[in-house]
Formats: sequence, structure tokens, C-alpha cells
Amino acid sequence: MEIKILGTGCTKCQKLTDATIEAAKTLNIDFNVSKVTDIEKIMDYDVMSTPALVVDDKVLLSGRLATIDEITTLLQAHV
Repeated sequence: MEIKILGTGCTKCQKLTDATIEAAKTLNIDFNVSKVTDIEKIMDYDVMSTPALVVDDKVLLSGRLATIDEITTLLQAHV
């Protein structure tokens, strides 16, 4: 599973990254997490508000933080 965190590197982006990694580990899935900080690349995803969570090039969440449980549910539905 290819997971991307879109954002400028703010605290919320880091918290989303940490929560996403924790959720993916809980599901025991094979995953890779990368951060996209370039504004033009973020805009390619039609995301107007960050942080955003992208899984396999599909935006699952944008503009807010999510709990580990919520991210786990999102990832599980995508597997």
C-alpha cells in the first residue's frame, strides 16, 4: 500500500503521519509512507486544504486530523 501525506510539514501534517503509521502497523499490512510538501504536487490531487491522506493515489481525507481508529477504518476499507 502506497500512503502519502500531503502538507507543508506543519505540526498537523506530522501528527497525521504518525497516526497513519500507527494505524497501518495495527492492521499489519505492507505499506510505504511518503510526504508530499510541494504545493504544485499537492494541487495535482485537487486538495485545497491540508493535511491530506492519500492511499494508492486516492484522497481519503483532507483538511483535518483524524484519530488512529478513523485512519485504521479508512485503510481497512481500502485494503
